[in-house]
Amino acid sequence: MTVRIARLGTPRAKGEGLRIGTVRRPPRGIPKSEFSSGNWYDVWYPNLAPSTELVKQALDAGDAKAWAAFVRKFRVEMTQAAASRTLDLLAALSANADFSVGCYCEDEARCHRSVLRSLLAERGAKVV
Repeated sequence: MTVRIARLGTPRAKGEGLRIGTVRRPPRGIPKSEFSSGNWYDVWYPNLAPSTELVKQALDAGDAKAWAAFVRKFRVEMTQAAASRTLDLLAALSANADFSVGCYCEDEARCHRSVLRSLLAERGAKVV
């Protein structure tokens, strides 16, 4: 069993399981009834998305130094009790269930989901 890191809105991998949208806002222009069938997400869980302020910082990060500053701040946000407990829960669930977490960004290397990948792996999650 594993947790996958996915780009929302892309075709699902075989055996991907439940897709969790860790984004601040739902996809624009898509009816709520089509979120799952359109491969966006099955469950919206913005608790693991960067704060609105950090989303803006990530989008404006034009170089490696600015991106590293975003990563540091996002990691701090993920130490808050609710986020930290959620990461612990997902890491534990990855031992017995297939699911994915994701975001809309095209490039995972410049997306908070790359940080989620690291945070889950640090907690012992089985990450693909």
